[in-house]
Amino acid sequence: MHNRVLRGLAIFSIVLVAANSALAQPIERLTFQQAIDRAIANNPTVARATEGILRAEAILQQVRSSSLPNLSLSSAVNFTNPVKFTIEGSTATVVPFAQTQTTPLLAVPILTPVQWAQRNQAGDQIVVAQQNEKDVKRQIAVAAGQAYLAIIARRRVLDLNSRARDNARAHYEFANQRFQGGIGSRLNMLRAEQEMLSDDTRVEEALLVIQQSQEALGVLVGVDGPVDAIDYPNFNTPDELGQLTNRTDFQLILAREAAAQRVYSDSWKDRLPSLTTAFTASLLEPPGVFAKAFSWRAQVLFAVPLLDSGLRAGEKAQRLADLNTIKFERANFEREAASEIRLARDSVASTTRAFTQAQQAADRANQVVMITDVAFREGASTNIEVLDAQRQARDVETQAAIAEDALKRAQLDLLVALGRFPQ
Repeated sequence: MHNRVLRGLAIFSIVLVAANSALAQPIERLTFQQAIDRAIANNPTVARATEGILRAEAILQQVRSSSLPNLSLSSAVNFTNPVKFTIEGSTATVVPFAQTQTTPLLAVPILTPVQWAQRNQAGDQIVVAQQNEKDVKRQIAVAAGQAYLAIIARRRVLDLNSRARDNARAHYEFANQRFQGGIGSRLNMLRAEQEMLSDDTRVEEALLVIQQSQEALGVLVGVDGPVDAIDYPNFNTPDELGQLTNRTDFQLILAREAAAQRVYSDSWKDRLPSLTTAFTASLLEPPGVFAKAFSWRAQVLFAVPLLDSGLRAGEKAQRLADLNTIKFERANFEREAASEIRLARDSVASTTRAFTQAQQAADRANQVVMITDVAFREGASTNIEVLDAQRQARDVETQAAIAEDALKRAQLDLLVALGRFPQ
């Protein structure tokens, strides 16, 4: 009975695994440029920035309407106690019981300097929103690029751990054969098995880290699932120093500064007079004795601000403070950007040298593993020397993979600092 239960569980497990394998969808693989393009096109953060442009355009439309003619129509029904009087036996109604009054109003602004200034300021906010959208796209592209590079780097680590595990398994099988044949020792066999099991653990950890990176890239590119990377991209780092005007974040600061400068420069317009004309007509039905059925009125409204108790002076001071704040941000940004460019160039040079040296060290370590393994099989070295050589080779190759990833990240950082990414 116990054996039947075990066989049933085994069959059920096999069927369940096969069903999961059939339902599993293959992971989509993208090139570096495809990942960047998909992230810019599909990420919700970019869509939110695009909505910011539409919002700025809607505000401009609202502000513009305040300086354009507008026509309104109102209608009211009045119910009153009817007023009547009698003259020579005849009764006349002065005010009817119910009257409908229809009043159209046409207002035409002629001189509105404040509204004109606000219209120009609202137009500046559209430029700011557009520059913000470009900068958000840059941020999403950089995040997607870093996630893409992380997948490649961690896959390299997985390959190294897998190769180290295969080498450890081969060494364990050889040591076990010698032990079973009465030639080797149990201690050598246990050491080799321990190293193989440790490498199995590293492989599982690397697989989990890769899955986490693939999920992160999938979120950035707007896909409901993980996305895999194909291979390392080739970055062509320019030799020229570059200009800050190529950077979207610097263009955003310039747009914000120009908008704040206009708001402050237009402060004097708050004290200018305004001129507006209005035409009002009235249609009364039924008319009263002393009220006409149709009447109209035209107005010319001229307003001059005289005393505001310091309101406009306070607004001007606030605008100046906002402008100075953005200027300080720009000065600090220029210093930080120059530092980023210098550091990025030095990082590229340093990581290039480190990667070259790491490659050479990995080559030497693999040669040591081969020589030590041959010597052990011939009885000229011990089991400990083989295991130490394998560990060192794995560590050195891991350092080489980390150095390559650091080089690619440094190259990406340099392109970002120069305003060359994304194109």
